[in-house]
Amino acid sequence: MPDAVYVHDAFARIADRYVLTNHVLSFGMDIVWRKIVTARIRKWKPSRLLDVASGTGDLALEIQDQCPLCDVIASDFCADMLVHATQRGMAKTLVADALDLPFQEAEFDVVTVAFGLRNMADYPAALREMHRILKPGGRLLILDFSLPNGIMRVPYRWYLHNVLPHMAGLLTGQKDAYEYMGGSIEAFPSGKVMTDLLESCGYTKTTATPITFGVCTLYEGTR
Repeated sequence: MPDAVYVHDAFARIADRYVLTNHVLSFGMDIVWRKIVTARIRKWKPSRLLDVASGTGDLALEIQDQCPLCDVIASDFCADMLVHATQRGMAKTLVADALDLPFQEAEFDVVTVAFGLRNMADYPAALREMHRILKPGGRLLILDFSLPNGIMRVPYRWYLHNVLPHMAGLLTGQKDAYEYMGGSIEAFPSGKVMTDLLESCGYTKTTATPITFGVCTLYEGTR
C-alpha cells in the first residue's frame, strides 16, 4: 500500500496545477464521472455528507452545488490541496487523516471518496473508519480508477505508464508524482475484490459499476 509521507509530499507539490492536469489527462472525463456520482447522491437527498480525500474539492464542490440543502464537508490530510478547495468556493473544509477522522460515530448520511482511497496507507482501516461515521443505512461511494477489460486494456495500460507521466510532468513539473499513479492503479483492488473488501469491513448491498469501458469504477456500500 502507498507510503503516506510520499503521497502527502507529492500532492502538496502538484496542488497548484492539480485541477487542470486532471482535466487534461482524463480528456475531461473526470468532470463527467463526478456528475454521475453527484446525480446518484442527489436522489438520496442526504442532510450531511463528508467527502474524504477531497483534495482541491472537485467532487465536494459539485455536490455542494447540486445538493444545496446538504451540509457538505471536504476533508483531506494535505492542507495545501484544501487551500485550493476553499479558494474555489468550498464552504467547509477540514484537514484530517482518513484513518482517524475527528467525528463521532454515525454522523453522516453519505461518505464519498473520489480517487483517494487508492492513495491511503491502509485500505481496510480507512474503510472501517468511514463505516464508523456513517449512520445506519448510510452509504459509502468510492470512485476510482481501474483497469478495463477487453481490447481497451492494453492501450490503456500503455497510456498509463508511457504517456500520462510525461504529459503530467510537462504540466506540473513533477513527473515522479504521476509515475507513482500508474503503479497505484495496477495494485488497487477492483471489481469483486473491492466489493469483498467492503463486505469484510462491515458494508452490505455492495456494488461495483464500471464507467467509461472500465477506466474507472463506482463502488457503493451501505452501513
